Amino acid sequence: MRVAKLTVYGFTGAALLGWSQLSAAATLDQVKQRDSVACGVSPGISGFSAPDQQGRWTGIDVELCRGIAAAVLGDPDKVIYRALTSTERFTVLLGGEVDLLSRNTTWTAARDNSLGLTFPGGVTFYDGEGFLVKKSLGVSSLSELDGATVCITSGSTHELNMQDYFGAHGMSYQPVTAETPDVLVSAFDGGRCDVLTSDASQLAGLRTHLADPDGAEILPERISKEPLAPMVRRGDEDWGKVVSWTLYAMLNAEELGVTSENVDAMRDNPPNPDIARLLGQDGNFGEQLGLSNDWAYNIVKLVGNYAEVYERTVGEQSPLGIPRGVNALWNAGGIQYAPPVR
Repeated sequence: MRVAKLTVYGFTGAALLGWSQLSAAATLDQVKQRDSVACGVSPGISGFSAPDQQGRWTGIDVELCRGIAAAVLGDPDKVIYRALTSTERFTVLLGGEVDLLSRNTTWTAARDNSLGLTFPGGVTFYDGEGFLVKKSLGVSSLSELDGATVCITSGSTHELNMQDYFGAHGMSYQPVTAETPDVLVSAFDGGRCDVLTSDASQLAGLRTHLADPDGAEILPERISKEPLAPMVRRGDEDWGKVVSWTLYAMLNAEELGVTSENVDAMRDNPPNPDIARLLGQDGNFGEQLGLSNDWAYNIVKLVGNYAEVYERTVGEQSPLGIPRGVNALWNAGGIQYAPPVR
């Protein structure tokens, strides 16, 4: 079944860009004055951003927010989290109510070029759209889903991906849309849809919330590229660089073998020039970002390198158990790659 293509939320590109340029100035200064980072996150996707039983936000997207707070303010806990649905996230960021989005948002051309917002650089998690089905349905391939009822997050790239893929393969489907993951899980659990589609990593997290997690499985096919990345307002390049270089610092630290446990020794006696530059013992790279020279040291010491963050949130040490795969470093069989600090 074909559904109408999504619009850009009722705004023209020119209007959005004009609003962005007026509202986005000097976010870094505002964060310092406020003494906190306002971070837009998802309403609750295990492994990415979700409150635990004590109300503390956890997940790989949350860890990026904490890393930014560590870099700018020296304290990873100085973050104000705002849970945003997929349909409201862009207007809330554009209006200046949050400083960035770190909430499983796919980097696409339209989002990067027409919303008055931008992806400053770096991908938190490389993903692809997958499909969760109940084993009782008796299917093992996408080709068997012709005519299926599919639960989809409204306002997401998954809606368009479904239109493109099913249309190209002469298949039909009936969409059931909702704005939040918990509603989709409830609909899937209650039999309102045959299939739940989302980024495969998110499906792994959502599956844990089913009444019978072992009764459902993720099909092997992926129908899209979903590079999940942080997003900021246009017209504020200095803030965008802080956001992207926070992620780059985590990736470079992993590549250089710098961890939260050995970072003090590495800083006090750097074994090579790359580590000396990363940890503020050579050069003025923090000053160039408008930060103190120990910005990257604070990120690694207080939050961890990318591997540490990945493993405790979505990796094989976590309930989701997702192998690194393409999210491994470029020199370890993956495609994660950060510009050097030099």
